[in-house]
Amino acid sequence: MTEIVDAWMQLPNSAYLLNPMFDSLRRWPTAWRAVAKDNPDITHDEALQTFREQGVTRAIASAWWGPGGQMITNDEVAAAVNAHPGYLVGVASVDINRPMEAVRELRRCVKQFGFKGLRVLPWLWGLPPDDRRYYPLYAECVELDITFCLQVGHAGPMRPSEPGRPIPYLDNVAHEFPELRIVGGHIGFPWVNEMISLMMKHSNVYVDTSAYKASRFPPELVAYMVGSGKHKVMFGTNYPMLTPAECLKDIQALGLGEDALSLFHAGNARRAFKLKD
Repeated sequence: MTEIVDAWMQLPNSAYLLNPMFDSLRRWPTAWRAVAKDNPDITHDEALQTFREQGVTRAIASAWWGPGGQMITNDEVAAAVNAHPGYLVGVASVDINRPMEAVRELRRCVKQFGFKGLRVLPWLWGLPPDDRRYYPLYAECVELDITFCLQVGHAGPMRPSEPGRPIPYLDNVAHEFPELRIVGGHIGFPWVNEMISLMMKHSNVYVDTSAYKASRFPPELVAYMVGSGKHKVMFGTNYPMLTPAECLKDIQALGLGEDALSLFHAGNARRAFKLKD
């Protein structure tokens, strides 16, 4: 059986699926629109059954916390992780406007629930990742030996995209926290070459392909995956935006080769998130 780890997904609830912030995403003919219309009260078990049926052997699920509050709570994710041991991996989300509360909440999620990472979305907060409000969390991630995740590239929702530009913002962070493992989600388009340059420069910077079908991978990213970047790029869906089947379709057509494909499917995520068997 092929091992496949989804490095970026959400276990949706109706508040998340139907939030007006995502109106732009529901315009597109994606799984998000279908689930929001037909099954907005989808259960975690139903969502994960889809993942199992479509070949995913482990999923990394994140909570969602923005300036308006929590949409998918850390406790909600923790309950799902507890219900699916060994299959689901939790990633925390926190209120970066309250630094000490955020650090304490992150510590709770890691020590009590066993979460493997923290995710903050720069476009959601309107703050690039080198803003001072992130820095206590970077230090805590290093101390806890967990991974920091963020979106790189343009914002899908109708918010400014500049906070997602890799250079200079993420480059500054990687310089100041060289021990911090960083996973940039959503490829980094339209700044793909900037993201590739960061991965070439910084040993602890990775990217995942969530929110993109294989047929839409930029040629420069595919070339990097085949060559020197085969240890740096990992699979992701951004479910409920896309399903695993949609993202995995046409992957063979990229001609990655057996070694690079295995690393893309699972090996790189296992290393970046320090996942055990």
